[in-house]
Amino acid sequence: MVRGLAEVGHEVRVVPTRAALEFVGAATWEALSGAPVRTEVFADVPSVPHVRLGQQADLVLVAPATADLLARAAHGLADDLLTSTLLTARCPVVMAPAMHTEMWEHAATEANVTTLRDRGVLVLEPAVGRLTGADSGPGRMPEPDDLLAAARAVLEHPTTRDLAGRHVLVTAGATQEPLDPVRYLSNHSSGRQGWALARVAALRGAAVTLVTGPTTLADPAGVDVVRVGTAVQMQQAVLAHVEQAEAVVMAAAVVDHRPAEASAHKIKKGDGETERTLRLVANPDILAGLAADHGRDRVVGGFAAQTGEPGADVLELGARKLEAKGCDLLVVNEVGAGRAFGTPDNAAVVLGRDGSRTDVPTGSKERLAGVLWDLVADRLAGTLPGPSTHKE
Repeated sequence: MVRGLAEVGHEVRVVPTRAALEFVGAATWEALSGAPVRTEVFADVPSVPHVRLGQQADLVLVAPATADLLARAAHGLADDLLTSTLLTARCPVVMAPAMHTEMWEHAATEANVTTLRDRGVLVLEPAVGRLTGADSGPGRMPEPDDLLAAARAVLEHPTTRDLAGRHVLVTAGATQEPLDPVRYLSNHSSGRQGWALARVAALRGAAVTLVTGPTTLADPAGVDVVRVGTAVQMQQAVLAHVEQAEAVVMAAAVVDHRPAEASAHKIKKGDGETERTLRLVANPDILAGLAADHGRDRVVGGFAAQTGEPGADVLELGARKLEAKGCDLLVVNEVGAGRAFGTPDNAAVVLGRDGSRTDVPTGSKERLAGVLWDLVADRLAGTLPGPSTHKE
């Protein structure tokens, strides 16, 4: 995580607790960060580090945030350099809890987390998985990719817990439509944009269900992940979880057509065969189906990956798609030639059914996710036209 932040140009200062140095030595932290490491307020007194570090930081990321650290931070203790830094910091603070399940679920920890969140600290949900020893459950520290994504989201876009108490549904990745047991129709979507949407929504306090096609990405911490294969399976999963959702963002690249019949056996090339005809049938339009359910008090957003065509540019095609789909928001982005699919960055224009247009210049996919959730949150709060304007 330290290396990942440093490699993209951030100046990283590591402030370990005394206990942290039992796991990783100061020399390792100094080598990775390129900066001196201190734990005590009386080290390097002339530079006043217990004040300066917090004052100068753009982000404080505490990982792992143990039960002890959460308790000391919630009660304003300042008995080492880290807790002193937390008291002087006026920048965003993100904490990634890691502890045994019983400690995470203890009433004292729950109260401390509530206190910190009420003060504006972004306390992430821990991952679920293997802990120390044979134990398994909620309390595992999120993976470095999750933490780096959280850092990017906070640094690039203002982040608040404005989605706390909301339930959102996100779809991600490509679907795979089988031709036979070893071949399928699909596309180049990696699922990264959907992952960014899910992570940022969780960071902002939402309960998140992520329905995803096949992907190599690890489950994001604090998110309920439902894995599917085909477009029909994705539709079924979305319909099974959408009733409790107040907002749906369809970022999945659903394959438009599937083979009319999938062979039960591998299709073999015949002797001298030079071509073969494949009959396709249309897959369900999940986004249009959700948007047509106008009786629900729900914000519906989608993505339109476009390449342009003779006589119509990407935005014109996106505007037509917004009209056809009937959703509240449509993210229009140009794909192909190394753009969008499989990359860490994205650029887009978000069109609103109310006639609004929001340009998002090239940046991380977390940044685009932040802008989109801003627009969703405004509509959920009733400050912009949203689901309340639907007509039966």
